[in-house]
Amino acid sequence: MIDGHLLDPCIRSFLVEEIAADRNLTRNTQHSYRDAIQLLRRYLHEHHGLEPAGATIEQVSAAAIRGFLAHLEDQRGNSVSTRNQRLKAIHALFHFVARRLPELAGHAAEIHGIPPRRLPAPTIAYLEQPEIEALLAAPDRRTAQGERDYALVLFLYNTGASTSEVAELTVEALTLDPTPTVRFVGRRATPRSCPLWPHTAEVLRRLLGARLDGPPATPVFRNVRHRPITRFGIHSLVARMAAKAAAAMPGLRSKRISPHTIRHTTAVHLLQAGVALDTVCAWIGHVSVDTMNRYAQIDRQPVGAPATRGIELAARPPIWWPDDLPSLTLHAPAAAARY
Repeated sequence: MIDGHLLDPCIRSFLVEEIAADRNLTRNTQHSYRDAIQLLRRYLHEHHGLEPAGATIEQVSAAAIRGFLAHLEDQRGNSVSTRNQRLKAIHALFHFVARRLPELAGHAAEIHGIPPRRLPAPTIAYLEQPEIEALLAAPDRRTAQGERDYALVLFLYNTGASTSEVAELTVEALTLDPTPTVRFVGRRATPRSCPLWPHTAEVLRRLLGARLDGPPATPVFRNVRHRPITRFGIHSLVARMAAKAAAAMPGLRSKRISPHTIRHTTAVHLLQAGVALDTVCAWIGHVSVDTMNRYAQIDRQPVGAPATRGIELAARPPIWWPDDLPSLTLHAPAAAARY
């Protein structure tokens, strides 16, 4: 007879009912939580002799969790950030345990008491205007793949979208006439609309062609096999373009350029143009203005400075723009239309 509450049924309820059905977390978050718990189960089996099918919640002590976190850093070579991410998943699991099984609230509290490790404030990596223009100039637009690469990098810079948002983008999310916009569903299933430059809309029309009139679920960005591009594919594409751009601008070799760098670049250039922090937050889809405060540390340049000539303030807002946010008339960076 098992003395305690079995762990595996609780894990299943947590993954299937709690984070998927009740909380409706994004697919990437669900996968992250699932992977963290799977690593924990494997650690408990290999280092504590706990069979996954027979382990109880009571056997998963705070000491075992601390050992698991040390194992992640020392044996698996994970960063502090990854260690904290795994701990967040474990905290969520035991928060669920405390609600589902009140008699284990004290046990869960011990695990909740394990704090995340402090991290130094991250440095905002972004590109100056000549650098983003060099990146946009890198694709060979005489080829179909080069046109796709250019459209994707331009779209990343225009919208500040995440790789997940771009990989999952379908034609039904695009409105190219009369006011070009794109609709995203970001974290916590929060929808938002983002304006598109006229040049971006024109490039997307050329890229999509007849696909614009196809099924609504048609992917906007495809790989060479005509399948939806993946997040890994987007990272690889940006890395290739950065390597090509570095040939013309050697200063790029010292920068680690990823899709997230372009996202930072969008936010910084908007702020340098004098756009309010809450507007930038709505633009790129941050959940809270608080997460945007790190951008405020970057010195702002006046509107019209070289780094901001692609973004201009406007007097009358488009009809889709929320009433409490200032409006923008959007133009692609001057050099972007030349490439």
